Amino acid sequence: MARGLWDSILGNNLPQGRPAPPPVPRHPHEGRPKWITVAAFPMVLGAFFQGATGMVTDLAAFGLIASGMWMTREGLIAQAAYEARRVAKRPAIPRKLFGGVMAGGGLGLAVAAPGMMPDAALVGAAGLALHVLAFGTDPMRDKGAAGVDEFQQGRAQRMIEEAEGYLRQTTDAIARAGDRRLEARVELFAAAVHHLFDRLRENPGGLSSARRYLGVYLMGVRDATVRFADLYARTQDQAVRAQYLAFLDELERDFLARADKLAEGDRAALDIEMSVLRERLAREGLTGAATALAPEDRPQLQSHEAQTLDQLLAMPFPGQKVPRE
Repeated sequence: MARGLWDSILGNNLPQGRPAPPPVPRHPHEGRPKWITVAAFPMVLGAFFQGATGMVTDLAAFGLIASGMWMTREGLIAQAAYEARRVAKRPAIPRKLFGGVMAGGGLGLAVAAPGMMPDAALVGAAGLALHVLAFGTDPMRDKGAAGVDEFQQGRAQRMIEEAEGYLRQTTDAIARAGDRRLEARVELFAAAVHHLFDRLRENPGGLSSARRYLGVYLMGVRDATVRFADLYARTQDQAVRAQYLAFLDELERDFLARADKLAEGDRAALDIEMSVLRERLAREGLTGAATALAPEDRPQLQSHEAQTLDQLLAMPFPGQKVPRE
């Protein structure tokens, strides 16, 4: 479906092997915090019809609820990005938890009054519990990271975040050209770059070979796009446009080729591990591959006292007296 949209924009000239732009991950409950903030807005209106203490209390309560809902929305966005990736680290900040605490605190502050502090605490705790029921909890564990070096994964993630910043700057720059087809073409280039990001998340050990792609190359794309957008917006020069598109095509092929090399490296490592394990199992006689070994190389029984099940059952236990015949 996404490929059909970009085919219609770019004239159906896309290679079949090119990855389509990934959909923007969205959490199904992302719109709920906005409505809770709207529901709490009467606190602001009622605050101006009270004394100074009541006004400050109501405004502070609304501020806590609104801030908590903003924090909750950020947590939902982070969770959607986490769930969209095969390999992902848990969010560094539990935003939904902090949002629930702030919203519960705002509710408790809204009903606080002299002599009613226990009731206010109960209302705040109930608000926190309802927040957890409505929005769930933050992801607390890394996903798909078993057997991956955490140090290497952290380095790769930092480089990817820096590279994503270059991509955003490139997308913002091409928008100044005022050409929808150019914007779509840059988004397709960004899809190829994200394809490399996914490979690096799965195999952070390949960072050394892809470092210049995430740094020098993307910085060059950003600077070239800024210059091109400013020039094309003034002149509408089609020759410059064609030169820029050819530049993107060449770089996109390089990024896809690097991603494929990382995947081939993963397959080669898997083949080596499987062959080593297969040979070890064969030498221990645990698989059918043991028949491929020479008879003298096959594992032998350590004990020749019992070669069959009947002989094993007939053997006396240690300390058992054997009856005389």
